[in-house]
Amino acid sequence: MSIPSCPAIRSSCLFAAIAAALSSPLAFANDASTADAATDPTRTVDFEALVVTAAAPVSALTWETSPRLPRQPVPASDGADYLKTIPGFSAVRNGGSNGDPVLRGMFGSRLNLLTNDGAMPGACPSRMDNAMSYIAPETYDALVVTKGPQTVLWGPGASAGTVRFERDREYYAEPAWKAAASLLGGSWGRNDQVLDATFGAPLGYARISANRSESGDYDDGRGERVGSAWKKWNADFALGWTPDEDTLLELGIGVGDGQARYATRGMDGSRFERGNYSLRFEKAGIGDRLQEFEASVFHNVADHVMDNYSLRDPNPDGPMPMPMASNVERATSGGRAAATWRGAEFELVAGIDAQDSRHRRRSAMGRGAYRAVPWTVDARFDNLGGFAEGTWFQGDETRWIGGVRIDRAGAEDGRQVLAGGHGHGGHAMPNPTAGRSRDETLAAGFLRYERDVGRRLSWYAGVGHSERMPDYWELFSADMGPAGAVNAFSGLDTEKTTQLDVGLQYRGARFDAWVSAYAGRVDDFIQFHYVDGMGGPMSMVGNIDARTAGAELGVEYRPKDDWTLGGSLAYARGKDRDSGRPLPQMPPLEGRFTANWDNGTWSAGALLRVVDGQDRVAEGRGNVVGRDIGPSAGFATLALSAGYRINDGLQLTAGVDNVFDRAYSEHLNLAGNADFGYPADPVRINEPGRTFWLKLNYLY
Repeated sequence: MSIPSCPAIRSSCLFAAIAAALSSPLAFANDASTADAATDPTRTVDFEALVVTAAAPVSALTWETSPRLPRQPVPASDGADYLKTIPGFSAVRNGGSNGDPVLRGMFGSRLNLLTNDGAMPGACPSRMDNAMSYIAPETYDALVVTKGPQTVLWGPGASAGTVRFERDREYYAEPAWKAAASLLGGSWGRNDQVLDATFGAPLGYARISANRSESGDYDDGRGERVGSAWKKWNADFALGWTPDEDTLLELGIGVGDGQARYATRGMDGSRFERGNYSLRFEKAGIGDRLQEFEASVFHNVADHVMDNYSLRDPNPDGPMPMPMASNVERATSGGRAAATWRGAEFELVAGIDAQDSRHRRRSAMGRGAYRAVPWTVDARFDNLGGFAEGTWFQGDETRWIGGVRIDRAGAEDGRQVLAGGHGHGGHAMPNPTAGRSRDETLAAGFLRYERDVGRRLSWYAGVGHSERMPDYWELFSADMGPAGAVNAFSGLDTEKTTQLDVGLQYRGARFDAWVSAYAGRVDDFIQFHYVDGMGGPMSMVGNIDARTAGAELGVEYRPKDDWTLGGSLAYARGKDRDSGRPLPQMPPLEGRFTANWDNGTWSAGALLRVVDGQDRVAEGRGNVVGRDIGPSAGFATLALSAGYRINDGLQLTAGVDNVFDRAYSEHLNLAGNADFGYPADPVRINEPGRTFWLKLNYLY
């Protein structure tokens, strides 16, 4: 089934969705109850839903869900795939794993991606190992998403939103064991194993979370093989000391590694080694006003190897005919301290955070030859910020939420020479900004009004502003900077986003609905432009002025206690205010429609995903990873699932995705590489064909 690209399709879908919004899977709560839920130390896996096919907000602009629940389509192997179940999210596809998340068409450091409040931004100049590559979703207890510049608590930038994968910390009044485990098997050799076990007692706890995930290359709907295999593992250990129920000191250590084949790249990822170290202190019940204090520090290291010989054979007719490898490493250290004050009519969180990041690299021709090459530090970053965010309650039905943040951000250029082709080759030349530093003062803030109308209806409107320092990929990956600048490091301006967010939420006895819309103005938006140079493709990066707008909405209808029907719609649009061109890499209109039956023991569900074609493109323009390669066709896919609760702690689920074995590709997509048989002209890689999976979950 193919959905044609035409305005009529978009208009009819939008009209139908807006009409449906007056009648999504949703559990709304006011800010106070949501804050309590987000920090609830007793949060456990919710087995009420056997298979999750959609996600919905828990409060204004905030989504929270359990990553442990089986998801449709096939359970995710990384953070980007998991985020795609939330309306408004998509991903730049690499193949089988390690996609790069996109929210409302915004990419990279416009999304603040955190795990246990620590940052691990990845090291590859072309983002082969973006932050979500190091995430094993099922080993976390909660995923919390805030859309738009509507919080200042979790770091600078974040104009598109903030994503936090979190693990629970709790006090054990008596000795107890807790355990969760799962096994997954599926098409293309997919097999996952997960174990999460905790022993707790009044003096503290010890917790280990580990997983292993593997898959081979998949076949698309035409039966053609796509290079997409991966293998990865992770292990995390936490040791907590709880002298009383209001005090916690926790030490965390994590390690992991993996490899992934990329049909879209000239190299594969043969190593995704990580090391995570953290220390956290929490104190609650301090006094009548000052009630909580928390402080944490972390040190995260991503050691990534890219080569063209471990997972493929070098192509003698390609641009990399000889074996070669590039080893990059990024070490990021940081910390955060925050205090919470509460009164009868207010809540205030204020604090400081800091981060320091060092990037280094080495490369060589020949198998394993890079190991003998000394490291070269090419970039350093630092940031120091202060923030305050508060809620003022005007009675039981009205709230004002606002925040302000000031950061001092710095970057240092350690490159002595410049090389073309994203650092993987080209002619070296002296770097005119070698040893130079730049420092920027960044301001951010927001103000939001929320109103409950009776017991069932609420609405909100908020304005937020965020200023973002250009990130590593924007400052150091492009071959050329803005016109008139010697390179990107010296010429790129900071990016400033001002955005209006509005929304309406309804919760009824038989149906729920929500709608969230936004409109933004972005000054000095950072955009890449790709051209053909004498030595091959060249990239330029510069600043433009842009406009963004869009909406997400959803409905859920429960005709009977064991039946749930739902749907969601997401649409994003962007425009270059300077040239009138569309912004590149904007996802097309997407709708998800679900039907679920659950009698408490058995369940069955269906997910229909309908995606419109995208003809609003800016060919040759994009970001450091993806660029528009022309219009894309629409498509529709169907997924089915079923589940059985064997007992209170054991459940079995199964599913089939792409039931009709359609051959289709996503609009946000990297062109297939010639090493895997794709033509020289850009061609999008197809998604997997019909896929079966079976999963067993256990909770003790």
